[in-house]
Amino acid sequence: MKTPILIPGIFNHPFTYLSQKKKIRPGQYVKVSFGKKEITGIVWTELEHTKKNVNLKKIIRELKVPGISSQMIKFIFWFSKYNMVPIGMVLKLVISDAFINEKKFNQEYERFNIYKKNNKIRLNIEQARSLKKLKNFGKIFNVSVLEGVTGSGKTLVYFERIREIVNKGFQGLILLPEIALTDQFKNRFINFFGSEPAIWHSKISKKNKKIIWRGIVDNKIKIVIGARSSLFLPFRKLGIIIVDEEHDASYKQDEGINYNARDMAITRASIENIPVHLVTSIPSIETYNNIISKKYNHTKLNKRFKNTPLPKFQLVDLSKNKTEKNKWIANTTIDIAKEYLKKGEQVLFFLNRRGYSPFITCRNCLIKFVCPNCSINLNFHKNINKALCHYCGYSCLINRKCKNDDFCDLLMCGPGVERIFQELKIIFPDKKIEIFSSDTLKNQKITSEFISNVENKKIDILVGTQLISKGFHFSKLNCIIVVDADFTSHGYDLRTSEKNVQLYQQLKGRAGRESQNSSLVFQTHTPEDSTLANISVNSTDTFLSKEIILRKEKKLPPFCRLIALIISSKNQNENYKYALKIKNDISKLKNLEVLGPVNAPVYKIREKFRTRLLLRTSKNNLIQSRLKIILDNINIPTKIKLAVDVDPINFY
Repeated sequence: MKTPILIPGIFNHPFTYLSQKKKIRPGQYVKVSFGKKEITGIVWTELEHTKKNVNLKKIIRELKVPGISSQMIKFIFWFSKYNMVPIGMVLKLVISDAFINEKKFNQEYERFNIYKKNNKIRLNIEQARSLKKLKNFGKIFNVSVLEGVTGSGKTLVYFERIREIVNKGFQGLILLPEIALTDQFKNRFINFFGSEPAIWHSKISKKNKKIIWRGIVDNKIKIVIGARSSLFLPFRKLGIIIVDEEHDASYKQDEGINYNARDMAITRASIENIPVHLVTSIPSIETYNNIISKKYNHTKLNKRFKNTPLPKFQLVDLSKNKTEKNKWIANTTIDIAKEYLKKGEQVLFFLNRRGYSPFITCRNCLIKFVCPNCSINLNFHKNINKALCHYCGYSCLINRKCKNDDFCDLLMCGPGVERIFQELKIIFPDKKIEIFSSDTLKNQKITSEFISNVENKKIDILVGTQLISKGFHFSKLNCIIVVDADFTSHGYDLRTSEKNVQLYQQLKGRAGRESQNSSLVFQTHTPEDSTLANISVNSTDTFLSKEIILRKEKKLPPFCRLIALIISSKNQNENYKYALKIKNDISKLKNLEVLGPVNAPVYKIREKFRTRLLLRTSKNNLIQSRLKIILDNINIPTKIKLAVDVDPINFY
């Protein structure tokens, strides 16, 4: 019998195979021969009709594994349609021969057993009230926002919510925005549930992936903690999805397949008819708009778990408190740090720039160090003594010959975390100082050891990038110093203000989680900056309300739908030519505004020039299907790549 089989790959249709059975249930895993390989596919819902005469191959065998559910098939369909991704590429997110297996791991599952009762932890009155609200919102599909100031114990509330659902035989998924968070989160999970969590992300071993995948399929593993990719796991009996730090831009994948994991989590919950909880200390603009329009349920924790106050807000005006030549930390700032260090507490110097210096030039020839592959400056990393591109990874030594055939007289412009680290080593020679960034935390083992050292007070001073703002709990960290609080707004990014306020509200929450006296210090040349004013208050509603009004006036999300088209190739003129052709063809669609084409702000990456079109339509206009038909019929040469980004977060 003819049977449609969907193959994981860049295909927008199933392939037809022959089966010895009359019918195989859609979703069943099968082994088939594809080209010269034997791969895993799934039985699909409908045959792909063709007029070609093809010699059909036979299905090799069915796998002895429960197939994916009809709900998961619907989710794959929707994801493909909404994000304009070939359906085979969506399946590639769902299945992989690296972890699909027919073996069961009954003994291995025991470490993931969830205990029904735990008497160690008690919710306070405010937490109990929020938990009751979440329960009352119902067990069928609804989107509920659990908002709370940093340190208010939101995690404990949704842990209790998940345990109740798991005790009824269902499974739960907790999405986290960063892999680096999973270690500390794992310890909190063990303290609460008395067992290990099943952690799913790209860095876990193949063996663990096989164990966890099979445990999920068999409903033996009840709770999964994961990054974006865990959203595509084939749960047997999913009962709830939690999206922690829902506002975090890391949920948006910008390479390969573009999608927003938060939004797709809501879609999956809708299809599964289960509740989804968005957890945040400051909602994204989209979420806030859905709260005030009553589309989402809402409950809020206004106080920290142990009633500890939020950090004191302090400004160090650099126009009045001058730094010394080639120094970046003012004496006033140093005095504040010393007060906390004397008490045996930890201090964080925050600067969201990796490396030593973000910009290198020569005092004589004035030639900058730029990436030969990308249209950006190279960053100097002193720990490897090389200039590095943060887009393509290109690196080079900096002993460059100048115009007079002598070596360039280099000028390092601006600081990165390595430069601040070096300055602090001179100021505090007897203190243990470490850098907290993606360059130093290169793998899970190093990250685990580093976090353990911070928790056990083996590090006095941290120099950190944005990574440290992501939900860590360090009990002795009571002073945070923002080295450079002058917010240069990138004109091409409509979300700059939102991202800054979210970042620094999150950063604020790292300090004083178990202390009555903590500080958040901003060094700035612009003390009257509106972003600083928004960060200084503990209520974010004022900022969000103003931003909503501004977005509505400017016809920006969430009051419209944006779709970005990025055309890239090695020929800039060809790029522009085909961008104009695409614009001309899609402009025929009704109720669609096409902006551009223009060079992308970062107009070259990995030797390819980038041209952008931005499409704007009404929020209720699901234009993707009609747009895809037009794009599929445009004859674009293989040397030109077209990428589609629905609901873009970044505009580089």
